[in-house]
Amino acid sequence: MPDTVLPRLPLHPTTARRHKRRPKEPGEQTRVREILSYLAAALPPGTSAAARLLALQCALRMNTKMNIRLPNGVLRSLRLHAVQDPWRELEHARWLRIIPANAANEVVAELLDAALLGQAPARPDRMRAADWALRASSSSTAGTLGPLPQLASAYLAAHTDPQAGSGLSELDQMARACGIPLAQLPVLLDQLAAAGLLRSWQACPDSGDLHWIFARGRGIHDTNRQHAAGPGNADEGGARS
Repeated sequence: MPDTVLPRLPLHPTTARRHKRRPKEPGEQTRVREILSYLAAALPPGTSAAARLLALQCALRMNTKMNIRLPNGVLRSLRLHAVQDPWRELEHARWLRIIPANAANEVVAELLDAALLGQAPARPDRMRAADWALRASSSSTAGTLGPLPQLASAYLAAHTDPQAGSGLSELDQMARACGIPLAQLPVLLDQLAAAGLLRSWQACPDSGDLHWIFARGRGIHDTNRQHAAGPGNADEGGARS
């Protein structure tokens, strides 16, 4: 569903009790969507998809001192364990600073974007969101295609109605979040459809809206089921107009 905030009138106390709100999506999904939106504005426009995937995990896993210890297992799940450029890229953007680590099985860094402290809830909530994002971006379908499809998969999952399996966003919003020119977005979406992650997608140039449907048994449903089951590794054709 689109990120639209509507004005709400105060409810009478008895009405509020009768109509207690029920969340329509996991809190982790909302948190990932918010951080992706924040990073789209905070990181330089040319930041690579690999660096954005890394920044997403760092932003969600940082402690109150803005330090992050990223286990190699997380990097392996993201297919980034043998890649140094994303770290250097984020250092060059002055978004983080690598700190020498005592252990060989992790990377330690200090985040330099102080505004992140205003974006983050309690750390347990952020850690659950980090796990949700990891599953959404490292599925067996998206993970084999490279960092950009992985990042796009996380974005689409974060903006998808978990019940309907469909989502709505803005074309330029997704392009900014993925760090690519708007003209490259159709190619990326076709790639995800050809890989079986999306069943279909449609774009409306006049309104700038993008609508998609996840393939059955993929994407948001699979991510939420595996997340509900506990820790672990997450893993039909497309049409467009």
